[in-house]
Amino acid sequence: MKTLYPLTLIIAFSLSVSAFGNHDKNIDPKKTSTTAKSVSNNENSDRVVFDTDILNDFFTRYSDLKKYQKEVNELYKNRSYDAIWYKNNKVTDFGKVLYQKLKLTDEEGLDIEIPYESEIDKIFNKRQSKKVSKSDSDMLLSAAYLIYMKNVYEGIDAESVKKTGWMVPKKKLSYNTMLDSLISDPDLMETKNVLLIDQYYKLQDALKKYRKIEHDHLWKTITTESPYQDLRPDANSPVIGQVRNRLFVMGDLKKDSKSNFYDRELMDGVMKYKVRNGFKPNYIIAEEHIKDLNTPISDKIKTLMINMERCRWISPQLVNDNTYIMVNVPSFELDYIKNGKKELVSQVFVGAQLTKTPIFSGDIDRVVFSPYWTVPQSIVDNELKLKMAADKNYLADHNMEMINGQVRQKPGPDNSLGLVKFMFPNPDDIYMHDTPAKTLFDFEKRTFSHGCINVKKAKELAVALLKDYPEWNTTKIDQAMDGKKETTFKLKNTVPIYICYFTTWVNDDGEIGFFQDVYDRDAELNKILFTQETEI
Repeated sequence: MKTLYPLTLIIAFSLSVSAFGNHDKNIDPKKTSTTAKSVSNNENSDRVVFDTDILNDFFTRYSDLKKYQKEVNELYKNRSYDAIWYKNNKVTDFGKVLYQKLKLTDEEGLDIEIPYESEIDKIFNKRQSKKVSKSDSDMLLSAAYLIYMKNVYEGIDAESVKKTGWMVPKKKLSYNTMLDSLISDPDLMETKNVLLIDQYYKLQDALKKYRKIEHDHLWKTITTESPYQDLRPDANSPVIGQVRNRLFVMGDLKKDSKSNFYDRELMDGVMKYKVRNGFKPNYIIAEEHIKDLNTPISDKIKTLMINMERCRWISPQLVNDNTYIMVNVPSFELDYIKNGKKELVSQVFVGAQLTKTPIFSGDIDRVVFSPYWTVPQSIVDNELKLKMAADKNYLADHNMEMINGQVRQKPGPDNSLGLVKFMFPNPDDIYMHDTPAKTLFDFEKRTFSHGCINVKKAKELAVALLKDYPEWNTTKIDQAMDGKKETTFKLKNTVPIYICYFTTWVNDDGEIGFFQDVYDRDAELNKILFTQETEI
């Protein structure tokens, strides 16, 4: 992610209700009849006004929209029960834009049905002989507006989000405020980075690409012989030709020479494919890579839709800071953004299946050099007690000690936290830290910890975070990381950190990566999304 839309514009967008809403206050809704009626004035002919009885009657007849009755009523109440979607006896420009958007929800990564879509079609079909009344049309569009905004800009409800393990604060929207702004300027529907983060639009472009691949029947299964033999440069095999075609279709190769010989061109394509998808960067085409390349295109499309949904939950304001850290669990990668630019990228490893790294946000407020490690009691009970019983010197041999009934490991190069840790208060007591187990970063699937985030470039991250603190030059940091004495530095300006879960991500170069669903979060979200697709 990167710095998104200016906060001033978002604030202006949110506050625009004062400029555009609450007009025609002179209408007293109590005096309106129980059926929509025309009111003539200087601005509008056949102006339609509403009251609660009219709305109740509408939702009795259009019962599939009943769940939106309260919110629709609020839309009209805030506008003195005046019509929303008609001006001068015609559907407003925003009404037309909304209708076009309703027809293109598949481009938003959604698989939904709009209730009473055929009735809405009649509003805009000039050749339709059986017209929908203006009052019903207005209320249908109001309900459709809520359906569209909820699905595209907000996503599933907060409780369902929590069920997927996502604890990053979910954004909240004011549909009333947005309506006033959009009525005034329908082009805001096309303006990126105001209501959705930049990554959403990148995934949307990728979705179009993969749907075209599916439509053109370009995703052909790669067939191999059994047992499979790894393919290396200079190999000659029909499998090579099939892999070459797949890499061309995905964009890792600019052309398909159709050659079955593993040449330099293919080597470059294989490397590009591996790097963007988080595989070990080498030229070997192993069976696991064939399996990955044979993932059905429909599954790729669904993964894109699932991650577009995750983007809906994030408020652009959350990443509007010039400086923040993002950790993406499935890609095992940390990005440190400073002044809107990528300052540092590092590999990480995260919690194992039984001790998952939680998905949440916080603020880094301390850097601790040469830290002690207070061993969690669960680890003492489940792992250390037996070792301590078998070897009375176990604690001393591992640079540990017992303090006030707790086991802690002293500072040093073999400390499980390495030589520096980064603290951000949270109920799970999760933090980031260095590690002496550097070889673990050589694995593709890096789920080894008890929940904390182990950072490969921990020292480099410390240097980067402390650049604005002149007293912490490289020499002082080296001395603090000598493993002899614990030293804590409290940051004057905390740094936001977002621990996220995206199984597909488009980088700054427009390259899309698909990563392992290490905690089965996609499967959980898939059940929620695609069992609700008709429950609008």
